Amino acid sequence: MKKNIGFISLDASLVKWLREALQTSAPQTPSTQELLEGVKDLLTGTAGSLMLELGEGDFSASGSDVLCCGPLSIDLRLRRVSRNSEEIALTPKEFDILCFLARNRGEVSTKEQIYQAVWENDYLLDDSNIMAFIRKLRKKIEPNPDAPEYILTIWGIGYKFNDKL
Repeated sequence: MKKNIGFISLDASLVKWLREALQTSAPQTPSTQELLEGVKDLLTGTAGSLMLELGEGDFSASGSDVLCCGPLSIDLRLRRVSRNSEEIALTPKEFDILCFLARNRGEVSTKEQIYQAVWENDYLLDDSNIMAFIRKLRKKIEPNPDAPEYILTIWGIGYKFNDKL
């Protein structure tokens, strides 16, 4: 999936607190040392900004990488989808589209927003392309694709994942 870069401006008091927290209560790992050095560089003016990257490991707040939407289960780490404990085979793009919609449950997404979230390279946006992926996804995950309960069409706008499940 496409990676987003966030920028957060830190004030001096937060940087000082972060340095203190890293020195006193952070796990003793090479990453901790690197972050501590980066924070010191910020405080001394040697660096004006830091870029952080998440490495290997479980970073989810709940400790779970599984989205549960009624009987539909989406394992983000293993890239597996199941309904009523039966695994559903999805293509990589189908999985990415499903994840994007499920993570943004209840929010209406335009076809362009779905495209931008899922496709990494510049690619000619084609509404029918997104519609075809949604149609194929519905055939695979919906109990009745003609009356979808997971991926809902918002006419004239786009799609949303049902937040009532």
